[in-house]
Amino acid sequence: MIVTVTLNPSLDRALSVPRFEPGTLHRAQFIRQDLGGKGINVSRALRALDIPSRSVGFIGGGVGQALRDGLAADGFDVHFIEVEGETRQNITLLDESSGQYTKINEPGPTIGPRHIAALEAYLQQIVQPGDLWAFCGSLPPGAPPDLYARLINQVQQGGGLGFLDSSGPAFRAGLTAGPFAIKPNSEEASEVLQLPLRSDAEHHLAACRLQTGRVRLVALSRGAQGLILAMDGKLVIATPPPVNAHSPIGAGDASLAGLLWATLDQCDAIETARRAVACGTAAAMQEGTGMGDQALIKTLLPQVQIALR
Repeated sequence: MIVTVTLNPSLDRALSVPRFEPGTLHRAQFIRQDLGGKGINVSRALRALDIPSRSVGFIGGGVGQALRDGLAADGFDVHFIEVEGETRQNITLLDESSGQYTKINEPGPTIGPRHIAALEAYLQQIVQPGDLWAFCGSLPPGAPPDLYARLINQVQQGGGLGFLDSSGPAFRAGLTAGPFAIKPNSEEASEVLQLPLRSDAEHHLAACRLQTGRVRLVALSRGAQGLILAMDGKLVIATPPPVNAHSPIGAGDASLAGLLWATLDQCDAIETARRAVACGTAAAMQEGTGMGDQALIKTLLPQVQIALR
């Protein structure tokens, strides 16, 4: 089983304006609305690949209820712990004149020790050897920085494999638990290693340095440039084909779904990198936080360029 953990989910709205000018009135055009949060996006991408998963996290208020009901109505397997407050709503604004995206994220509801205890009890109840667990996104207000580390330790002690995709203190603390796989971007890797990452060589070194202890797989994302994968003693540079990209939002989550897909199939390093980049590229070709379908992903797979270092 694959379980995606989204502790701070959201209702994601994508809007566009002809030209964004601060301090003026804008009449936005609605693009799309998605039931989201990074882990939920991963589950959506997995579903496009016909891979089932379970979504776990916290929800609150009317927005949280709408999120849970919407996912359940779409056939997703969900288990959310209710908290006080309101699940956040995030806005992505496209400036059509420049093609630039501005993302505005609400903080989300505050959680406390009893909510965390309920989450840990549920994880203890369902964890099984061989399960893949994806811990994704920011921590909600009130969560201790080491919460992902605690949860990763818990599931890996139960025989599961932890995948971590977060940032800041949550990512740094999560690394101490030795997750099976991590997926930082350049900025996150630079912050953790306290090193500037400008050149290709610096990125290659960073991926190798992050693969320490129990971290067996490092996927260092470089956005439209693809990713660098350190796995099984190999360093794989995977570059996407030129495509008509519409939105980068959610592409990283789709890449993580590609890593889970490859791990499920016990793929080698080259195929793992190829799947991650194909899934991320397919998502970038969609509006808002849309995920590409299986046919598009399979079309992109042989177009991903691979190099070894």
